[in-house]
Amino acid sequence: MAVAQHSLKGSQVRTLPIAAALADRDRPDADRSRDATRKPAQLLAFAGLGPGMKIADLMPGQGYFTRIFSNVVGKTGHVYAVVPAERVARKPDAADAVKAIAADPSFANVSEVTTPLGSPVLPGQVDMAWTSQNYHDVYGQSPDAALAFDKAVFGILRPGGTFIVIDHVAIAGSGSAPTTTLHRIDPALIRDQVTKAGFVFESESSVLRNPSDPHTATVFDPSIRGRTDQVVFKFRKPAR
Repeated sequence: MAVAQHSLKGSQVRTLPIAAALADRDRPDADRSRDATRKPAQLLAFAGLGPGMKIADLMPGQGYFTRIFSNVVGKTGHVYAVVPAERVARKPDAADAVKAIAADPSFANVSEVTTPLGSPVLPGQVDMAWTSQNYHDVYGQSPDAALAFDKAVFGILRPGGTFIVIDHVAIAGSGSAPTTTLHRIDPALIRDQVTKAGFVFESESSVLRNPSDPHTATVFDPSIRGRTDQVVFKFRKPAR
């Protein structure tokens, strides 16, 4: 496990309400420009993220949510930006964006963690795990890979912890093919695999649903990019 973490000493990190976290000047303009379609305020309220919590941002990409999480959990909380070691092996600069965030004093409660996706190692258990628009890629490797990932997430969460899964929706009953061809997934596959790992399904948010999405185009198609129909699931690890 490789961890890049900036010292909290002298940190500029502060705890902010969700609205203030989104408006924070340390968020890039490119991130703020995406808020209207990604709806982070509604998503974080649904998830229940708050001050002092520890969260694993799984496959964080360029760190869009990482910065927001940092502002919301504050200096008594922590954000682990978890980058799969397998991806770094294929693309050595895959963790660079979140390493830069972790090195910024404004986000000093962020650690970049490069670790195997199926057996992640963190310094301790977290209150919440979050993955956005990534689950289809894991399932696209194989259902077994998705189940191994879900079990690994189960292991890094404290009892009673929350697992948030957000992804692009495929046509119901379409099987696994859209995970690789369209970068979409039938929500039923997510729910089935995650509950097999021991999680309890708690609730679903419709904040990112788009009934006008025909579900037949790749998520990168200009006709639908940024406006795909997306599912938002909340699962919970049993308290005991």
